[in-house]
Amino acid sequence: MQSGIRERLHFLYKFLHAPRQLGSVTPSSRWLAKTMLDIIPWQQMHNIAELGAGTGAITRFIPSGEETGMNVLLFEKDPDFRHQLRLKFPDRIFFNDCLRLRLALHNRRLEKLDCIVSSLSFRNFSASDRMLYIEQIISSLKEGGWFITFEYFPQMKKELMQYFDIVSVKWVLLNFPPALVYICRKKASTQVKQSDYIHSSIDVKSISRVSTER
Repeated sequence: MQSGIRERLHFLYKFLHAPRQLGSVTPSSRWLAKTMLDIIPWQQMHNIAELGAGTGAITRFIPSGEETGMNVLLFEKDPDFRHQLRLKFPDRIFFNDCLRLRLALHNRRLEKLDCIVSSLSFRNFSASDRMLYIEQIISSLKEGGWFITFEYFPQMKKELMQYFDIVSVKWVLLNFPPALVYICRKKASTQVKQSDYIHSSIDVKSISRVSTER
């Protein structure tokens, strides 16, 4: 219990210093995590990524790669959070920048992801980074792959509908603040417009390798 209190206080401290990056004053609840993850057919998952893993509130409900054989990639920008995650989940593969998701897959010699779970709202990004964020997700996810995310204020649905079939939208009231979960599948014909792709894509040959921690 004391570790849970320390985790919440640490999260609050981080929020006060970077509210836009975290978006909430407290980690996600287990009810939010289960709402996001219960629908995933784990026996069909080979490669999965979690974006914005934070303190591991959702990560702890993702089956271990050692048990399932899955490649579980965790992306967390904050170095303190990333260090704690590495101690808690030593079997996961860690990266620091979700805006270089495709480069991370390239470096791990992985083709596509079966599922992306994200705690990052579009509100977390500037307009230009939001386009890059979407492009990275679309180009990294296989056709029909799962994309599951949430937000606190209903704003993302219209944009998500351009690239995904929305399977369900669920309010989770047992979370602070209450969260709206989007469970989506990538459309078979989804592509980011070429003009946007040229503006935002990353050339894996010209960029140094994404920092990885085991």
